[in-house]
Amino acid sequence: MIKPYVPNDSWSRKAAKEGFRARSVYKLMEIDERFRLLKPGQTVVDLAAAPGSWLQYVSKRIGPKGLAIGFDLQTITPIAENVRTFEQDITQPEKIDSLLEAQHLPAIDLVLSDIAPSTSGIRDIDQWRSIELNQVVIAIAARWLRPGGYCVLKVFRGADFDAFLREVKADWKNVKIVTPRASRDRSKEVYLVMKKA
Repeated sequence: MIKPYVPNDSWSRKAAKEGFRARSVYKLMEIDERFRLLKPGQTVVDLAAAPGSWLQYVSKRIGPKGLAIGFDLQTITPIAENVRTFEQDITQPEKIDSLLEAQHLPAIDLVLSDIAPSTSGIRDIDQWRSIELNQVVIAIAARWLRPGGYCVLKVFRGADFDAFLREVKADWKNVKIVTPRASRDRSKEVYLVMKKA
């Protein structure tokens, strides 16, 4: 039986206590601990980054010599000196490209995305919209990641998931499906962790 939605669950309380902006940070922590993705000095891009809990965690892991860049439709309250944020719709990839080009970056080591569509309540529509958004994320990651760099993204399982996964596996290496402990029991979300060839 699916558990009822509890807006202020133990993960949310833990995040508030530890100074993180959202409970989703624990999903990234678990993925990072499992795959050892984040290292000092890296350059990381977070697509759909608000409210910024992932950037908070990334900032600490990459240290003062690293750089994290976050994009979102919403303004993100400043986080740290090694984090830059931009109010930008990621479904306009040409604008993302222009903003990234203007940063004169070294190679990008990791692209993250915890993006989710505004839900309609119609499961198949929401799941397809999740896939559409992630296709944008993947296209940006493919252009900007260094060879051997990683991409982590959230996608909803549903009727189109298997076809989407086949497409991803055709172009990316070591594709893993992860369901973090902090994901809600009622959620259809999973995370894909994949490596650029």
